[in-house]
Parts: sequence; structure tokens; C-alpha cells
Amino acid sequence: MIQHELFGILDDSRRKKGAGLVELSARNQLRGTVKSVKHGTVMAEVVVDVNGQEIVAAITNTSAERLGLAQGQPVTVIIKATEVMIAAG
Repeated sequence: MIQHELFGILDDSRRKKGAGLVELSARNQLRGTVKSVKHGTVMAEVVVDVNGQEIVAAITNTSAERLGLAQGQPVTVIIKATEVMIAAG
């Protein structure tokens, strides 16, 4: 809902598909390609291929539809977490 309000105050040049709303502080931004989108009752599972590694995200169906997510689409995965685990090896 806040995003819809933000669109209301931006000029038309910022409303183009793919135009970002704001710069992000998240450093972990990985470019990849949508491998699959599986819609459930409320949520969608989106699998993104990032250089041969899969990143899986659960987002609302509404968000997946608004973004027009489909197999083969280039996307950016943004990871903002308070805890990230690393395993050696």
C-alpha cells in the first residue's frame, strides 16, 4: 500500500517498468534469471539462477504478478538479513 502511495508522488518518468523507487542500502544484490515461479494459494516460490547457484524466495502472489515474474526474466535478488551463515568447504 505504501508503494502505491509512492507511485502517486513520482512523476511519469519514474513509473516506467523496471524503474527503481529508491536507492537501497542492501549490499547483497545479485543479478540472475528467473528459473521458475510456482504460485500457491497466497504465496509464490520464485527460483532465481545466479551464475549456476539457485536462490529461492517466497513472495506474495500479488507481488509476483505485479512484477510480471516469468521464466527467463532477468531480475536482481536483494538480500537484507541480520544473520547470514557461512560454511567452509
